[in-house]
This record gives sequence, C-alpha cells and structure tokens, in this order.
Amino acid sequence: MNKTKLIKTFEILYPEPESELNFKNTYQLVVSVILSAQCTDKKVNEVTPTLFKDFSSFKKLSEAKISQIEKIIRQVNYYKTKSKNIVNMAKMVIENYKGRLPRKHNELIKLPGVGRKTANVVLGELVVTPTIAVDTHVFRVSQRLGLAKGKTPLDIEKQLMKGFSKSIWRNLHHWLILHGRRVCKAQNPDCVNCEVSELCPSKFL
Repeated sequence: MNKTKLIKTFEILYPEPESELNFKNTYQLVVSVILSAQCTDKKVNEVTPTLFKDFSSFKKLSEAKISQIEKIIRQVNYYKTKSKNIVNMAKMVIENYKGRLPRKHNELIKLPGVGRKTANVVLGELVVTPTIAVDTHVFRVSQRLGLAKGKTPLDIEKQLMKGFSKSIWRNLHHWLILHGRRVCKAQNPDCVNCEVSELCPSKFL
C-alpha cells in the first residue's frame, strides 16, 4: 500500500474531514456520540435538536426523568438503554467532575455509555490528544485497503496508530468513515467509481 498516495487522494476527496454529527459544545458532543453507537448520524441529528432544546446542559439532563428522554430519542436504536446512560452520565459529570466533562481517557470510560471508541471520538474532536476511533466503517475499510488486520477494533486501532503519524490520526479516522459511508459500503462497495481502487488489494472482490 502506497500510504503517501492514499493520504493525498483522501485529502483531495475529503479536504475538510469532520464529524457528521451536529453539536455546538462539549455537552452536545458527548451526548451525540453516545447516541450514535449502532445508529446513523443522520438519525441522531433528527432527535438532538429537541433533546438539546429541552435539556441544554449536563445539569438539566441530570435532572431529567428517563421516560422524558425515551420519548424524545425513541427513533434511535437502543433508545431505552441510551436514555438511561445519558441521564446517568450527566449525573456523574455533575457529581464527580463539577459539571465539566473529564478530558482523560481513563476517566471518560467510567461514564455510563462511554466505551473506548466513544472516548476516542470525544478526545479527538476536542483535540485533547491524538486518537483513532474504530467504528464499523473504520474497521471494514482499513482492512479492505490492507492498512490493518485484526479481529477486534482494538487490534485495528493499534495497527493504524503504528502505521500513521499522530498528526493525521484524526483526519484518517474521518477519511475512513466518510469513504466507508459513500463508497466502500459494507454491501456492494462501489469499486468501479472508487478513487483509491488502484491502491486497494480488495477491489472488485
């Protein structure tokens, strides 16, 4: 794999890679990322305007009834579990961190609903520390392109971190997600129109 050429191509295809979740602050970011697990960003973006209007801060969310949240985010996959998680997450931020989201990975993953991937996304978006969050798109596309091999997201994360400079980890994360959503889809990848197909060992398979 010619990584230099791959990066240059991605830079042209996706010049300003960023999250497709809509958020305006740290509070909205972490809630949106928790809701996005096993759910599309589009669907999350449909429910968060009402959620953030009615519950605009960690404090207000911590005081919400779980049933209130369930009604708002009902369209989101696993809405019952996620409703409980984000309310309890907000309570923990208020009680343990004085209303400010922690900026350390080992503290973030203690919050309800926040696993390794979610913590990596949050830290990467806040530009706290270089991270590569491995979701289903990153897991799939990186292996198809021959950038990493493994059975778990952590396997892929470690190999991508080893194979690329820290300076592009955040962009690489978004490039692989965007390419996975638009071109290298799980079912019927569009290899014919893929701009990096000449570099891909899996093309047309």
